[in-house]
Amino acid sequence: MLNKYDDMSRRPISELIVDGFRDSAILEATDILLHGGLVGLPTETVYGLAADADNLSALGRIFDVKSRPVSHPLILHIDSDSRLEEWSRDISPAARELARLLWPGPLTMLLYRSSRVSNLVTGGRDTVAIRVPNHSVALNLLSHLESAVAAPSANRFGKVSPTTAQHVLTDLGTDVDLILDGGPCSIGVESTIVDMTMPIPQLLRPGGISVTRIEEILDLKLDSPTDGSRAPGMLESHYSPNCTIELVESTESAIIRAQQLKSDSIRVHILDFSHDLNKYAKHMYEFLRDADRQGCEVVVAVMPSDSGIGRAIRDRLTKASTK
Repeated sequence: MLNKYDDMSRRPISELIVDGFRDSAILEATDILLHGGLVGLPTETVYGLAADADNLSALGRIFDVKSRPVSHPLILHIDSDSRLEEWSRDISPAARELARLLWPGPLTMLLYRSSRVSNLVTGGRDTVAIRVPNHSVALNLLSHLESAVAAPSANRFGKVSPTTAQHVLTDLGTDVDLILDGGPCSIGVESTIVDMTMPIPQLLRPGGISVTRIEEILDLKLDSPTDGSRAPGMLESHYSPNCTIELVESTESAIIRAQQLKSDSIRVHILDFSHDLNKYAKHMYEFLRDADRQGCEVVVAVMPSDSGIGRAIRDRLTKASTK
């Protein structure tokens, strides 16, 4: 396929962000994807770095731009569960029920790949991660494509995920060909990933859909992963800012620890939205980015309760604190 965006001059950085709710922007983004370019794509979770899933050169650019290991798989985004058979096979009734009830939404399912799916998407595995994002801009763009898009988070690998178009621009600059501005992400943490190829489905990553909701639908308890990293976000260290993150279990502990650090002339911020888990998820990455921008050396983060989206927040903070 054509890949004119490898060799052509980039548009000025001041013009990279466009209003994703405008039809003209969707048409431009569609053209860029069809010719091998990369588009910053808003979703309800985080912004993705989208490439045409059928274009091997464009998929390769994702790994180059992000400095991402080629063994680390990507998530395919489609506009409807009616397109599952194009990208996966041997879909279980349980997986179809989750898709029916939870898509569009922040659920990613690991399924057996179809012959159409590139090894660059799966990291050479026989499984592929697929979801339908719950964002009107993303769905509008996907509906204009005959393909799917592969879209990991639109940032450098292992760093803090982007939740606004400006975050994407700050991280990637002209390494991305266009950024569709769909406003701040409504959820703010990545999708829940469930492996539906196992006899008992396994939770690979907690996220925007609660484990309890999935278990209610399936009428069973999700299992824990039985082997190594095989889906995005499963590495021990991920989502990391430049500053150090220290984890505590209460607001009181955070205040005490911050005072200790300040007494040693260490620049410190306290991250604590534990009274409002949805607010915590929505603003966590933005807070960590601001801490870096302000020269903070240590963020003392209060771990939220391990319920609902709190489980995803705890997961991200734990991985972000691991160097």
